[in-house]
Amino acid sequence: MTQQLIIYPLFLQILLAILLMFFWNRINSQRIISILGSTVNLGISIWLFTAIWEHGTTTVQAGNWEAPFGITFVADMFSATLVLLTAISGLAVSIFSSGSIIPDRLRFGYFPIFHFLLLGLNGAFLTGDIFNLYVWFEIIIISSFVLITIGGEKAQLEGAVKYFTMNIIASMIFLTAIAVLYGLTGSLNMADLAGKVAAIENRGLVEVTAILFLIGFGIKAAVFPLYFWLPASYHTPPSAVSAIFGGLLTKVGVYALIRVFTLIFVGDAFLDQILMGIAILTLFSGGVGALVQNNVRKVFSYLIICHIGYMIVGLGMFTEVAIAGTIFYLIHDIVVKTNLFMLSGLIYKIKGSNSMRVLGGFYGKYPKLSLLIFIPLFSLVGIPPLSGFWPKISLINAGFTTGSYWTIGAIIFASFITLVIIAKLWAEVFWKTPEDRPRHASFEYFSDISKIRKIQFIGPIVFLSLVSLYIGFGAEHIQLLSSRIAEELINNDQYIDAVLNNGSQMLEK
Repeated sequence: MTQQLIIYPLFLQILLAILLMFFWNRINSQRIISILGSTVNLGISIWLFTAIWEHGTTTVQAGNWEAPFGITFVADMFSATLVLLTAISGLAVSIFSSGSIIPDRLRFGYFPIFHFLLLGLNGAFLTGDIFNLYVWFEIIIISSFVLITIGGEKAQLEGAVKYFTMNIIASMIFLTAIAVLYGLTGSLNMADLAGKVAAIENRGLVEVTAILFLIGFGIKAAVFPLYFWLPASYHTPPSAVSAIFGGLLTKVGVYALIRVFTLIFVGDAFLDQILMGIAILTLFSGGVGALVQNNVRKVFSYLIICHIGYMIVGLGMFTEVAIAGTIFYLIHDIVVKTNLFMLSGLIYKIKGSNSMRVLGGFYGKYPKLSLLIFIPLFSLVGIPPLSGFWPKISLINAGFTTGSYWTIGAIIFASFITLVIIAKLWAEVFWKTPEDRPRHASFEYFSDISKIRKIQFIGPIVFLSLVSLYIGFGAEHIQLLSSRIAEELINNDQYIDAVLNNGSQMLEK
Protein backbone atom coordinates (compact mmCIF):
# COMPACT_ATOMS: atom_id res chain seq x y z
CA MET A 1 0.00 0.00 0.00
CA THR A 2 2.88 2.36 0.79
CA GLN A 3 4.25 1.94 -2.75
CA GLN A 4 0.90 2.72 -4.37
CA LEU A 5 0.68 5.95 -2.34
CA ILE A 6 3.43 7.44 -4.52
CA ILE A 7 1.19 7.66 -7.57
CA TYR A 8 -1.95 8.91 -5.77
CA PRO A 9 -0.95 12.62 -5.89
CA LEU A 10 -0.40 12.27 -9.64
CA PHE A 11 -3.61 10.42 -10.44
CA LEU A 12 -5.67 12.78 -8.29
CA GLN A 13 -4.43 15.89 -10.15
CA ILE A 14 -5.10 14.25 -13.53
CA LEU A 15 -8.59 13.29 -12.36
CA LEU A 16 -9.31 16.81 -11.10
CA ALA A 17 -8.05 18.46 -14.30
CA ILE A 18 -10.19 16.20 -16.51
CA LEU A 19 -13.25 16.45 -14.26
CA LEU A 20 -13.06 20.26 -14.24
CA MET A 21 -13.20 20.32 -18.04
CA PHE A 22 -16.72 18.89 -17.88
CA PHE A 23 -17.75 21.97 -15.87
CA TRP A 24 -16.18 24.48 -18.25
CA ASN A 25 -18.94 27.10 -17.98
CA ARG A 26 -20.10 26.26 -14.45
CA ILE A 27 -17.80 28.50 -12.46
CA ASN A 28 -19.14 27.78 -8.98
CA SER A 29 -18.88 24.04 -9.58
CA GLN A 30 -15.25 24.48 -10.66
CA ARG A 31 -14.46 26.39 -7.48
CA ILE A 32 -16.01 23.71 -5.27
CA ILE A 33 -14.33 20.82 -7.11
CA SER A 34 -10.92 22.50 -6.98
CA ILE A 35 -11.11 23.27 -3.26
CA LEU A 36 -12.45 19.82 -2.32
CA GLY A 37 -9.90 18.10 -4.55
CA SER A 38 -7.06 20.16 -3.09
CA THR A 39 -8.24 19.24 0.41
CA VAL A 40 -8.20 15.54 -0.49
CA ASN A 41 -4.75 16.04 -2.04
CA LEU A 42 -3.49 17.50 1.23
CA GLY A 43 -4.78 14.44 3.09
CA ILE A 44 -3.06 12.08 0.62
CA SER A 45 0.18 14.07 0.85
CA ILE A 46 0.15 13.88 4.65
CA TRP A 47 -0.49 10.12 4.36
CA LEU A 48 2.45 9.74 1.96
CA PHE A 49 4.73 11.86 4.15
CA THR A 50 3.85 9.82 7.24
CA ALA A 51 4.41 6.52 5.42
CA ILE A 52 7.85 7.58 4.15
CA TRP A 53 8.79 8.90 7.61
CA GLU A 54 7.96 5.52 9.14
CA HIS A 55 9.10 3.13 6.39
CA GLY A 56 11.83 5.01 4.51
CA THR A 57 12.40 5.50 0.79
CA THR A 58 9.83 3.72 -1.39
CA THR A 59 9.76 3.20 -5.15
CA VAL A 60 7.36 2.11 -7.86
CA GLN A 61 8.39 0.83 -11.30
CA ALA A 62 6.03 1.73 -14.14
CA GLY A 63 5.31 -0.48 -17.14
CA ASN A 64 6.54 -3.72 -15.53
CA TRP A 65 10.17 -2.81 -16.26
CA GLU A 66 12.74 -3.14 -13.48
CA ALA A 67 15.19 -0.32 -12.77
CA PRO A 68 17.31 0.99 -14.36
CA PHE A 69 15.47 0.13 -17.62
CA GLY A 70 11.98 1.37 -16.78
CA ILE A 71 10.45 4.57 -15.46
CA THR A 72 10.89 4.85 -11.71
CA PHE A 73 8.91 6.89 -9.20
CA VAL A 74 10.72 7.48 -5.92
CA ALA A 75 9.44 8.92 -2.66
CA ASP A 76 12.15 9.71 -0.12
CA MET A 77 11.82 12.24 2.69
CA PHE A 78 12.94 15.08 0.40
CA SER A 79 10.38 14.44 -2.35
CA ALA A 80 7.61 13.56 0.12
CA THR A 81 8.18 16.84 1.96
CA LEU A 82 7.96 18.84 -1.25
CA VAL A 83 4.80 17.01 -2.33
CA LEU A 84 3.30 17.94 1.05
CA LEU A 85 4.35 21.58 0.67
CA THR A 86 2.88 21.61 -2.86
CA ALA A 87 -0.41 20.35 -1.41
CA ILE A 88 -0.40 23.02 1.33
CA SER A 89 0.33 25.84 -1.12
CA GLY A 90 -2.04 24.36 -3.70
CA LEU A 91 -4.96 24.30 -1.27
CA ALA A 92 -4.30 27.89 -0.17
CA VAL A 93 -4.04 29.16 -3.76
CA SER A 94 -7.12 27.18 -4.82
CA ILE A 95 -9.22 28.92 -2.17
CA PHE A 96 -7.65 32.29 -2.94
CA SER A 97 -8.26 31.81 -6.67
CA SER A 98 -11.95 31.12 -6.01
CA GLY A 99 -12.33 34.61 -4.61
CA SER A 100 -9.77 36.61 -6.58
CA ILE A 101 -9.82 35.32 -10.18
CA ILE A 102 -12.57 37.01 -12.19
CA PRO A 103 -15.19 34.74 -13.86
CA ASP A 104 -14.07 35.59 -17.40
CA ARG A 105 -10.62 34.14 -16.66
CA LEU A 106 -12.10 31.10 -14.94
CA ARG A 107 -14.09 30.38 -18.11
CA PHE A 108 -10.84 30.10 -20.04
CA GLY A 109 -9.91 26.97 -18.09
CA TYR A 110 -8.01 28.42 -15.15
CA PHE A 111 -8.72 25.59 -12.70
CA PRO A 112 -7.99 22.65 -15.06
CA ILE A 113 -4.65 24.23 -16.02
CA PHE A 114 -3.93 25.00 -12.35
CA HIS A 115 -4.26 21.31 -11.50
CA PHE A 116 -2.17 20.29 -14.51
CA LEU A 117 0.52 22.58 -13.07
CA LEU A 118 0.27 20.82 -9.69
CA LEU A 119 0.50 17.50 -11.56
CA GLY A 120 3.77 18.62 -13.16
CA LEU A 121 5.17 19.77 -9.83
CA ASN A 122 4.35 16.49 -8.10
CA GLY A 123 5.74 14.50 -11.02
CA ALA A 124 9.02 16.43 -10.96
CA PHE A 125 9.43 15.77 -7.25
CA LEU A 126 8.61 12.05 -7.46
CA THR A 127 10.37 10.93 -10.64
CA GLY A 128 13.56 8.90 -10.40
CA ASP A 129 14.36 9.22 -14.11
CA ILE A 130 16.32 12.18 -15.46
CA PHE A 131 14.51 12.23 -18.82
CA ASN A 132 11.12 12.10 -17.15
CA LEU A 133 12.21 15.01 -15.00
CA TYR A 134 12.51 16.90 -18.29
CA VAL A 135 9.01 15.71 -19.31
CA TRP A 136 7.48 16.94 -16.04
CA PHE A 137 9.31 20.24 -16.48
CA GLU A 138 7.66 20.64 -19.86
CA ILE A 139 4.22 20.03 -18.34
CA ILE A 140 5.02 22.74 -15.79
CA ILE A 141 6.16 25.18 -18.49
CA ILE A 142 3.12 24.63 -20.72
CA SER A 143 0.69 24.95 -17.82
CA SER A 144 2.37 28.01 -16.37
CA PHE A 145 2.50 29.70 -19.79
CA VAL A 146 -1.27 29.31 -20.12
CA LEU A 147 -1.82 30.65 -16.60
CA ILE A 148 0.44 33.66 -17.13
CA THR A 149 -1.44 34.65 -20.32
CA ILE A 150 -5.05 34.09 -19.18
CA GLY A 151 -6.75 37.43 -19.61
CA GLY A 152 -4.57 38.52 -22.51
CA GLU A 153 -3.53 41.91 -21.07
CA LYS A 154 -0.56 43.63 -22.69
CA ALA A 155 1.67 43.40 -19.60
CA GLN A 156 0.84 39.70 -19.25
CA LEU A 157 1.72 38.91 -22.86
CA GLU A 158 4.99 40.86 -22.61
CA GLY A 159 5.92 39.03 -19.42
CA ALA A 160 4.87 35.69 -20.93
CA VAL A 161 7.18 36.13 -23.91
CA LYS A 162 10.17 36.69 -21.61
CA TYR A 163 9.12 33.85 -19.32
CA PHE A 164 8.54 31.36 -22.13
CA THR A 165 11.68 32.29 -24.09
CA MET A 166 14.04 31.80 -21.16
CA ASN A 167 12.37 28.59 -20.03
CA ILE A 168 12.50 27.12 -23.54
CA ILE A 169 16.23 27.93 -23.66
CA ALA A 170 16.61 26.24 -20.26
CA SER A 171 14.76 23.17 -21.54
CA MET A 172 16.97 22.96 -24.64
CA ILE A 173 20.11 23.10 -22.49
CA PHE A 174 18.63 20.56 -20.08
CA LEU A 175 17.77 18.17 -22.93
CA THR A 176 21.27 18.58 -24.40
CA ALA A 177 22.77 17.76 -21.01
CA ILE A 178 20.59 14.63 -20.78
CA ALA A 179 21.75 13.52 -24.25
CA VAL A 180 25.42 13.97 -23.31
CA LEU A 181 24.88 12.15 -20.00
CA TYR A 182 23.14 9.26 -21.77
CA GLY A 183 25.95 9.07 -24.28
CA LEU A 184 28.48 8.82 -21.45
CA THR A 185 26.62 6.28 -19.32
CA GLY A 186 23.87 4.61 -21.36
CA SER A 187 21.40 5.19 -18.54
CA LEU A 188 18.70 7.69 -17.54
CA ASN A 189 17.85 6.32 -14.09
CA MET A 190 19.23 8.76 -11.52
CA ALA A 191 20.17 6.09 -8.98
CA ASP A 192 22.00 4.14 -11.69
CA LEU A 193 23.69 7.32 -12.93
CA ALA A 194 25.13 7.92 -9.46
CA GLY A 195 27.43 4.93 -9.80
CA LYS A 196 28.14 5.20 -13.52
CA VAL A 197 29.11 8.89 -13.47
CA ALA A 198 31.45 8.28 -10.52
CA ALA A 199 33.25 5.60 -12.57
CA ILE A 200 33.92 7.86 -15.60
CA GLU A 201 37.64 8.58 -15.87
CA ASN A 202 37.36 11.73 -18.00
CA ARG A 203 36.38 14.11 -15.19
CA GLY A 204 36.64 17.16 -17.45
CA LEU A 205 33.81 15.86 -19.62
CA VAL A 206 31.78 15.12 -16.48
CA GLU A 207 32.31 18.71 -15.29
CA VAL A 208 31.17 20.11 -18.65
CA THR A 209 28.01 17.97 -18.44
CA ALA A 210 27.41 19.12 -14.87
CA ILE A 211 27.74 22.75 -15.95
CA LEU A 212 25.11 22.20 -18.65
CA PHE A 213 22.74 20.92 -15.98
CA LEU A 214 23.69 23.86 -13.76
CA ILE A 215 22.80 26.36 -16.50
CA GLY A 216 19.52 24.62 -17.38
CA PHE A 217 18.36 24.31 -13.80
CA GLY A 218 19.89 27.68 -12.90
CA ILE A 219 17.62 29.47 -15.38
CA LYS A 220 14.58 27.74 -13.89
CA ALA A 221 15.76 28.54 -10.35
CA ALA A 222 16.51 32.18 -11.33
CA VAL A 223 20.08 32.29 -10.04
CA PHE A 224 22.62 34.98 -10.99
CA PRO A 225 23.05 35.94 -13.83
CA LEU A 226 20.12 33.99 -15.30
CA TYR A 227 17.29 35.60 -13.34
CA PHE A 228 16.19 38.59 -15.43
CA TRP A 229 13.10 36.86 -16.79
CA LEU A 230 11.56 36.43 -13.32
CA PRO A 231 11.02 40.06 -12.19
CA ALA A 232 9.91 40.88 -15.74
CA SER A 233 7.10 38.32 -15.65
CA TYR A 234 5.99 37.33 -12.13
CA HIS A 235 4.25 40.63 -11.40
CA THR A 236 2.08 40.52 -14.54
CA PRO A 237 -0.50 37.72 -13.97
CA PRO A 238 -3.22 37.69 -11.27
CA SER A 239 -1.86 37.47 -7.74
CA ALA A 240 -3.11 33.88 -7.32
CA VAL A 241 -0.97 32.81 -10.29
CA SER A 242 2.01 34.78 -8.98
CA ALA A 243 1.55 33.07 -5.61
CA ILE A 244 1.94 29.54 -6.98
CA PHE A 245 4.77 30.71 -9.27
CA GLY A 246 6.64 32.50 -6.49
CA GLY A 247 6.15 29.72 -3.99
CA LEU A 248 6.89 26.65 -6.09
CA LEU A 249 8.08 27.16 -9.68
CA THR A 250 11.59 28.42 -8.94
CA LYS A 251 11.84 25.83 -6.14
CA VAL A 252 11.52 23.05 -8.74
CA GLY A 253 14.77 24.34 -10.22
CA VAL A 254 16.33 24.37 -6.75
CA TYR A 255 15.05 20.84 -6.10
CA ALA A 256 16.59 19.63 -9.37
CA LEU A 257 19.94 21.26 -8.52
CA ILE A 258 19.96 19.67 -5.07
CA ARG A 259 18.96 16.25 -6.39
CA VAL A 260 21.46 16.17 -9.25
CA PHE A 261 24.39 17.65 -7.32
CA THR A 262 23.93 15.38 -4.31
CA LEU A 263 23.28 12.18 -6.28
CA ILE A 264 24.97 12.31 -9.69
CA PHE A 265 27.68 15.00 -9.65
CA VAL A 266 29.13 14.68 -6.17
CA GLY A 267 32.41 15.67 -4.54
CA ASP A 268 33.80 18.00 -7.22
CA ALA A 269 35.58 20.97 -5.62
CA PHE A 270 35.45 23.00 -8.85
CA LEU A 271 31.67 22.66 -9.13
CA ASP A 272 31.26 23.50 -5.43
CA GLN A 273 33.23 26.71 -5.96
CA ILE A 274 31.04 27.66 -8.94
CA LEU A 275 27.90 27.04 -6.85
CA MET A 276 29.26 29.16 -4.01
CA GLY A 277 30.11 32.05 -6.34
CA ILE A 278 26.68 31.91 -7.99
CA ALA A 279 24.97 31.79 -4.59
CA ILE A 280 26.80 34.83 -3.22
CA LEU A 281 26.13 36.88 -6.36
CA THR A 282 22.45 35.80 -6.30
CA LEU A 283 22.13 37.03 -2.70
CA PHE A 284 23.64 40.42 -3.60
CA SER A 285 21.92 41.02 -6.95
CA GLY A 286 18.44 39.99 -5.75
CA GLY A 287 18.71 42.12 -2.63
CA VAL A 288 19.90 45.22 -4.48
CA GLY A 289 17.25 44.72 -7.16
CA ALA A 290 14.48 44.60 -4.55
CA LEU A 291 15.83 47.70 -2.81
CA VAL A 292 15.21 49.99 -5.78
CA GLN A 293 11.67 48.78 -6.61
CA ASN A 294 8.49 50.69 -5.78
CA ASN A 295 5.95 48.07 -6.82
CA VAL A 296 5.08 45.60 -4.04
CA ARG A 297 4.96 42.59 -6.38
CA LYS A 298 8.26 43.51 -8.04
CA VAL A 299 9.83 43.78 -4.58
CA PHE A 300 8.65 40.27 -3.79
CA SER A 301 9.87 39.03 -7.20
CA TYR A 302 13.42 40.25 -6.54
CA LEU A 303 13.31 38.83 -3.02
CA ILE A 304 12.58 35.42 -4.57
CA ILE A 305 15.90 35.75 -6.41
CA CYS A 306 17.77 36.97 -3.34
CA HIS A 307 16.57 34.13 -1.15
CA ILE A 308 17.28 31.44 -3.73
CA GLY A 309 20.88 32.33 -2.88
CA TYR A 310 20.45 30.98 0.64
CA MET A 311 19.54 27.56 -0.74
CA ILE A 312 22.39 27.43 -3.25
CA VAL A 313 24.86 28.51 -0.54
CA GLY A 314 24.10 25.39 1.48
CA LEU A 315 24.47 23.20 -1.59
CA GLY A 316 27.84 24.80 -2.38
CA MET A 317 29.24 24.19 1.13
CA PHE A 318 28.01 20.57 0.90
CA THR A 319 28.13 19.60 4.54
CA GLU A 320 25.29 17.92 6.39
CA VAL A 321 24.65 21.05 8.47
CA ALA A 322 24.66 23.26 5.35
CA ILE A 323 22.29 20.97 3.42
CA ALA A 324 19.97 20.86 6.46
CA GLY A 325 19.95 24.67 6.46
CA THR A 326 19.12 24.66 2.75
CA ILE A 327 16.20 22.25 3.24
CA PHE A 328 14.87 24.24 6.22
CA TYR A 329 15.06 27.45 4.20
CA LEU A 330 13.35 25.78 1.23
CA ILE A 331 10.43 24.69 3.46
CA HIS A 332 10.12 28.17 4.98
CA ASP A 333 10.45 29.98 1.66
CA ILE A 334 7.77 28.02 -0.20
CA VAL A 335 5.18 28.88 2.44
CA VAL A 336 6.19 32.52 2.89
CA LYS A 337 6.56 33.42 -0.80
CA THR A 338 3.19 31.88 -1.66
CA ASN A 339 1.65 33.92 1.14
CA LEU A 340 3.36 37.17 0.17
CA PHE A 341 1.98 37.18 -3.36
CA MET A 342 -1.51 36.47 -2.04
CA LEU A 343 -0.99 39.41 0.33
CA SER A 344 -0.08 41.61 -2.63
CA GLY A 345 -3.41 40.60 -4.18
CA LEU A 346 -5.25 41.51 -0.96
CA ILE A 347 -3.54 44.90 -0.82
CA TYR A 348 -4.44 45.55 -4.45
CA LYS A 349 -8.07 44.55 -3.85
CA ILE A 350 -8.30 46.94 -0.86
CA LYS A 351 -6.32 49.91 -2.21
CA GLY A 352 -6.54 49.50 -5.99
CA SER A 353 -2.77 49.67 -6.49
CA ASN A 354 0.51 47.89 -5.73
CA SER A 355 2.63 51.03 -6.12
CA MET A 356 4.24 52.10 -2.85
CA ARG A 357 4.21 55.69 -4.09
CA VAL A 358 0.41 55.90 -3.80
CA LEU A 359 -0.22 53.39 -1.00
CA GLY A 360 -0.27 54.27 2.68
CA GLY A 361 -2.41 54.36 5.78
CA PHE A 362 -3.11 50.62 5.71
CA TYR A 363 -2.42 50.10 9.42
CA GLY A 364 -4.65 52.97 10.49
CA LYS A 365 -7.65 51.65 8.57
CA TYR A 366 -7.04 47.89 8.80
CA PRO A 367 -5.04 47.19 12.01
CA LYS A 368 -6.05 43.52 12.29
CA LEU A 369 -5.16 42.77 8.69
CA SER A 370 -1.88 44.62 9.18
CA LEU A 371 -0.96 42.40 12.13
CA LEU A 372 -1.79 39.36 9.99
CA ILE A 373 0.43 40.66 7.18
CA PHE A 374 3.21 41.28 9.72
CA ILE A 375 3.71 37.52 10.18
CA PRO A 376 4.86 36.55 6.64
CA LEU A 377 6.69 39.84 6.10
CA PHE A 378 8.89 39.50 9.16
CA SER A 379 9.16 35.73 8.79
CA LEU A 380 10.81 36.58 5.48
CA VAL A 381 13.27 38.86 7.26
CA GLY A 382 14.08 36.17 9.82
CA ILE A 383 13.18 38.05 13.00
CA PRO A 384 13.57 35.48 15.82
CA PRO A 385 11.76 33.25 16.57
CA LEU A 386 9.96 33.40 13.18
CA SER A 387 10.63 30.80 10.51
CA GLY A 388 13.30 32.60 8.47
CA PHE A 389 15.68 32.89 11.45
CA TRP A 390 16.54 29.24 12.12
CA PRO A 391 17.90 28.08 8.73
CA LYS A 392 20.22 31.11 8.60
CA ILE A 393 21.75 29.97 11.88
CA SER A 394 22.48 26.57 10.33
CA LEU A 395 24.00 28.17 7.22
CA ILE A 396 26.17 30.57 9.24
CA ASN A 397 27.28 27.69 11.46
CA ALA A 398 28.23 25.70 8.36
CA GLY A 399 30.09 28.73 7.05
CA PHE A 400 32.24 28.92 10.17
CA THR A 401 32.86 25.17 10.06
CA THR A 402 34.05 25.27 6.43
CA GLY A 403 35.83 28.62 6.72
CA SER A 404 33.52 30.22 4.14
CA TYR A 405 33.68 33.74 5.54
CA TRP A 406 32.62 35.39 2.28
CA THR A 407 29.52 33.26 2.47
CA ILE A 408 28.78 34.37 6.02
CA GLY A 409 29.17 37.98 4.93
CA ALA A 410 26.78 37.46 2.01
CA ILE A 411 24.19 35.84 4.30
CA ILE A 412 24.41 38.72 6.77
CA PHE A 413 24.23 41.30 3.95
CA ALA A 414 21.16 39.63 2.40
CA SER A 415 19.48 39.45 5.81
CA PHE A 416 20.19 43.11 6.51
CA ILE A 417 19.06 44.32 3.10
CA THR A 418 15.87 42.24 3.40
CA LEU A 419 15.21 43.95 6.72
CA VAL A 420 15.72 47.38 5.09
CA ILE A 421 13.42 46.46 2.19
CA ILE A 422 10.61 45.17 4.43
CA ALA A 423 10.98 48.16 6.76
CA LYS A 424 10.67 50.47 3.74
CA LEU A 425 7.62 48.55 2.50
CA TRP A 426 6.01 48.66 5.96
CA ALA A 427 6.59 52.40 6.27
CA GLU A 428 5.30 53.15 2.77
CA VAL A 429 2.27 50.85 2.72
CA PHE A 430 1.18 50.75 6.35
CA TRP A 431 2.35 53.89 8.16
CA LYS A 432 2.65 56.62 5.53
CA THR A 433 -0.24 59.07 5.11
CA PRO A 434 -2.01 57.96 1.93
CA GLU A 435 -2.52 60.17 -1.08
CA ASP A 436 -6.03 61.27 -1.89
CA ARG A 437 -6.95 59.43 -5.05
CA PRO A 438 -10.31 59.15 -6.79
CA ARG A 439 -12.02 55.80 -6.40
CA HIS A 440 -12.10 53.80 -9.67
CA ALA A 441 -15.74 53.33 -10.59
CA SER A 442 -15.03 50.15 -12.58
CA PHE A 443 -12.91 48.50 -9.89
CA GLU A 444 -14.50 46.11 -7.40
CA TYR A 445 -12.94 47.01 -4.06
CA PHE A 446 -12.63 44.68 -1.07
CA SER A 447 -15.33 46.57 0.85
CA ASP A 448 -17.80 45.91 -1.99
CA ILE A 449 -17.48 42.13 -2.18
CA SER A 450 -19.50 39.51 -0.30
CA LYS A 451 -18.52 38.04 3.05
CA ILE A 452 -17.79 34.65 1.44
CA ARG A 453 -15.34 36.21 -1.00
CA LYS A 454 -13.67 38.12 1.83
CA ILE A 455 -13.12 34.79 3.59
CA GLN A 456 -11.69 33.39 0.34
CA PHE A 457 -9.20 36.27 0.29
CA ILE A 458 -8.23 36.23 3.97
CA GLY A 459 -8.65 32.52 4.88
CA PRO A 460 -5.69 31.21 2.82
CA ILE A 461 -3.45 33.97 4.17
CA VAL A 462 -4.39 33.03 7.75
CA PHE A 463 -3.78 29.35 6.92
CA LEU A 464 -0.27 29.91 5.53
CA SER A 465 0.55 32.38 8.32
CA LEU A 466 -0.28 29.66 10.85
CA VAL A 467 1.96 27.24 8.95
CA SER A 468 4.76 29.84 9.06
CA LEU A 469 4.27 30.28 12.81
CA TYR A 470 4.46 26.51 13.27
CA ILE A 471 7.72 26.39 11.27
CA GLY A 472 9.14 29.14 13.49
CA PHE A 473 7.87 28.14 16.92
CA GLY A 474 8.13 24.40 16.17
CA ALA A 475 11.57 24.78 14.65
CA GLU A 476 12.93 21.70 16.44
CA HIS A 477 10.54 19.51 14.42
CA ILE A 478 11.47 21.16 11.10
CA GLN A 479 15.17 20.93 12.04
CA LEU A 480 14.77 17.21 12.76
CA LEU A 481 13.11 16.74 9.37
CA SER A 482 15.74 18.86 7.57
CA SER A 483 18.59 16.97 9.26
CA ARG A 484 17.12 13.63 8.22
CA ILE A 485 16.72 14.81 4.61
CA ALA A 486 20.27 16.18 4.62
CA GLU A 487 21.64 12.89 5.96
CA GLU A 488 19.79 10.96 3.23
CA LEU A 489 21.08 13.32 0.53
CA ILE A 490 24.71 13.19 1.71
CA ASN A 491 24.63 9.42 2.30
CA ASN A 492 22.46 8.38 -0.63
CA ASP A 493 22.94 4.60 -0.36
CA GLN A 494 19.36 4.14 0.88
CA TYR A 495 17.99 5.95 -2.20
CA ILE A 496 20.14 3.93 -4.60
CA ASP A 497 19.38 0.63 -2.86
CA ALA A 498 15.63 1.27 -2.85
CA VAL A 499 15.64 1.95 -6.61
CA LEU A 500 18.08 -0.70 -7.87
CA ASN A 501 17.77 -3.58 -5.42
CA ASN A 502 14.12 -4.54 -5.72
CA GLY A 503 12.87 -2.26 -2.96
CA SER A 504 9.87 -1.59 -5.16
CA GLN A 505 6.49 -2.71 -6.38
CA MET A 506 5.72 -3.19 -10.07
CA LEU A 507 3.02 -0.94 -11.52
CA GLU A 508 1.28 -2.62 -14.45
CA LYS A 509 0.48 -0.70 -17.57
